[in-house]
Order: sequence, then structure tokens, then C-alpha cells
Amino acid sequence: MQTNLQTPGARASVFEGRPPLAAGMGDLVLDELAYGVAVATPAGELVHANQAARHELGRRRVLWVRHGLLQVQPADTKALADGLGKAATGKRSLLHLLGEAGDKLALALVPLGRGEPTSSHVALLFSRPSVCESLMLCFFARSHALTAAEETVLGILCQGYSAPEVARQLEVAVSTVRSHVRSLCAKTRSSGVRELVSRVAMLPPVAPALRCDPLH
Repeated sequence: MQTNLQTPGARASVFEGRPPLAAGMGDLVLDELAYGVAVATPAGELVHANQAARHELGRRRVLWVRHGLLQVQPADTKALADGLGKAATGKRSLLHLLGEAGDKLALALVPLGRGEPTSSHVALLFSRPSVCESLMLCFFARSHALTAAEETVLGILCQGYSAPEVARQLEVAVSTVRSHVRSLCAKTRSSGVRELVSRVAMLPPVAPALRCDPLH
């Protein structure tokens, strides 16, 4: 019986001679991610941001831009500056930023450069929004022909609520919610709520169509 397994070297040769991505193609791909991805200098000057990052920055909740520079609440100013400084020396950082209204944002700062001891640019990787805030749930619902009510129930379940809690939120009987759950499991061929929610959480991180506020 023959197989198509190849050695690592053979697999690498498959890509030899292929043209690189066209200019701007990488940006188009990044714009389809539900995760915010941005690039800044160690001094905090924003160089580039994908659609999800522009949306978050435009909301000005936790992290925003003023005169081209990244801004946070005063309590987090030093943490951001330290993280950017560490990235400039090749070290990674994970920040947990807090907005004035209590909004939270986890931010990974990663130096750009392959093995270089210093980096002139830093990648900022934003935490992903909840499942219910992204287009992934909508894609999942459409691909399995879920009703609007079933999609609503699934969205609340994905936030960690139980069937009785979903019923209270929707002001319906628990039996109604459980009927929707049975239908959801049947349509998606899931063994239960845990598998159902897990499948949604593991979907490709496709971004919704967001209208971004201007960055100042």
C-alpha cells in the first residue's frame, strides 16, 4: 500500500518557485480575522491595524490612538510602555488592560523579526471577542439551517448560561429552551450542549463586517 507521506525536506520543496503573495493580499487576509492584529513601533506609533483592531481602537474603550500614538488609561501607561520596550529587545509580553468603564482587553506584544535580538516593530495581538460578537455564530447557524430562535438560544449558551438561565433571559418556559436544544443537537449532530458550544468556539475566526470609527 503506497502512501503520500514525504520527508520534511520534500514537503518544503513543494513551495519552491511559487510566487509570494501579491502586494496587499496579506492585509486582505488579516482583515478577515476576528482577532485584532496591529503593528507598532517600540515608541508606540501605530503602523498598521487590521479591520478588527481598527474597530476596537475606534471604540476608544481600552486602547485607542491619538496623534498616531497608542493610548491607554493612566494606570496602564507604564505597562504598555514596558511591554513595547521588552518587545524591542526580543521579549514577549502579555498585558491585561482595563478601560475607564471596566472594559477589559488582553493584549500580546510580540517582537517582529526572526531570531533578531532587537526589533524595530512590534505585533499587537488582541484578545478575540466572544463567540456571540462575531460572525462565526451566524455562519454556523446558516450552515446548519438553524432558526432565528435556535440561533438566539445557541448564542446565550455559548456565553456559559444553563437552560434555565436562558429561559429566564428570554422569558420563556425551560421546556421551550430544552426543545430548542434538542433541535440544535439534532441539526448539528452534537451529543449535547458541551459538544455544541465547543464546536462553535473552535470555528475559524472569521470577522464580521465592521464599520470602524476614524482613528485619531
